[in-house]
Amino acid sequence: MNQSMLKQNWKWILTLVILIPAGLLAWSSQEQWLPAVQGWTQSKQTAEKQAKSNESAAAHDDESHHDHDHAGHAGHDEASSLELSPQARKNVGLTADKVIPVKLQSFTRTITIPAIVVERPGKTRVTIVAPMTGIITNVNVLAGEAVKPDRELFKLRLTHEDLVQAQTAYLKTLGELDVEKKEIERLTDITNRGVIAGKVLLEREYEKEKLEAILKSQREALLLHGFSDAQVDRIDQTRRLIKEHQVYVPILNDQSGEVQLPNMKIRRISATEDTLQKPRTLPPQSMFIVQSMNVSKGDFVEAGATLCVLADYSDLYLKGQAFEQEADELTRCMEKQWPVQAIQEVNNKEKKLINNLKIDYLDNQIETDSRTFSVFVDLPNRVQYDTVRQNGKHFVTWEYKPGQRMQLRVPVEIWQKQIVLPVEAIATEGAEHFVFQENGDHFDRRPVHILYQDQISAVIENDGSIFPGDKIALAGAHQLQMALKNKAGGGVDPHAGHSH
Repeated sequence: MNQSMLKQNWKWILTLVILIPAGLLAWSSQEQWLPAVQGWTQSKQTAEKQAKSNESAAAHDDESHHDHDHAGHAGHDEASSLELSPQARKNVGLTADKVIPVKLQSFTRTITIPAIVVERPGKTRVTIVAPMTGIITNVNVLAGEAVKPDRELFKLRLTHEDLVQAQTAYLKTLGELDVEKKEIERLTDITNRGVIAGKVLLEREYEKEKLEAILKSQREALLLHGFSDAQVDRIDQTRRLIKEHQVYVPILNDQSGEVQLPNMKIRRISATEDTLQKPRTLPPQSMFIVQSMNVSKGDFVEAGATLCVLADYSDLYLKGQAFEQEADELTRCMEKQWPVQAIQEVNNKEKKLINNLKIDYLDNQIETDSRTFSVFVDLPNRVQYDTVRQNGKHFVTWEYKPGQRMQLRVPVEIWQKQIVLPVEAIATEGAEHFVFQENGDHFDRRPVHILYQDQISAVIENDGSIFPGDKIALAGAHQLQMALKNKAGGGVDPHAGHSH
């Protein structure tokens, strides 16, 4: 233990022996090394201060950038950005379905030609004529009324002298034939008993055949005068002249377009068991409209005179006028069976598209002066409004009417993988075209290049100005452009003169 303490004391003595001379030497030479140490210390303090200053400046720049970029998005430019309140979005029509991501899609390039709604020749109009001469005793319809097949239109009192004579001759022959049949029955009974010879009976048989031939020719004459088989049969049954004749709405076969005229038949108004069990219902497309009324009650009409004109508006034509240079494109559209669109002007701000129409045929004649030809497109129609008055009169309003002007969009070429936007999404100023991209609560204006534009759509070049997936305002681009210009012009401060 004593040896250990002795060794430790010797270590302290040696340390003091070394440090004391070194300290005396450093003190005596401080003029040589002290300035270098002081310079190194000041340099280190300066570097630490500069680092702290840089950190403070960086923090200040971050804060300033945060204040400038409200939404925290890169590329935000206040001069080309517009902030909209929820109310402003509604005012310009930017509902949820009007701000959606764009995507690549196919685009059909079209040509636009003017068109007008016209009737289908030979099908739309049905002219009702007087089947025979007479006086109108009853008119059961009004002009503009909707009527269904089998509906009674007019009642005529027959006054034609030839018609009366033809009926009289027919009745006379019927009577003579009845007499001849009775005579044959009597002679047959007598001949069987051997009272008279069979030659007499044979002569009466010949006379009967002669009357039957005359009756057949007279029947055909009545049919030519305008009577129906049912009416002639009625004369046979009642043995009375027909004094009145009813004219009915014809039956239109929707598939073939064949019109059957029931106005030659006598209708008995009675509810049979079959009609009670299976009532006949007709779709609205089977209705006719009384387009024009040509007679009034008490008028005298000749056979063949027009009583009224009915119109079936269930199927019309769109008649377009195309230039002769467009004939090949229209023919290709028919070969490819591409559907055609029609544009209907609903009002000054709204247009209605009628899709999936089909070209029926192209006219084979070109007008000499205008150098155009007609294009006929099928236009199925539908009832837009239907009403029945208290007196039972039925009136309908068809959606499409002859004389309406429209435009036809005929496809001529299909482009794949294009950025397609509605024209309402494009704002134009001079040679520049812009769209507005949603950026948080702002809309940023982006310049774009339009490859093709028609009345409905615009094809945007995929050059990096916008990308698929960007949310673009599909409406109100013009209003957004005007608001951005007003903002750049320095509008009046809404808070001026107020203290908060």
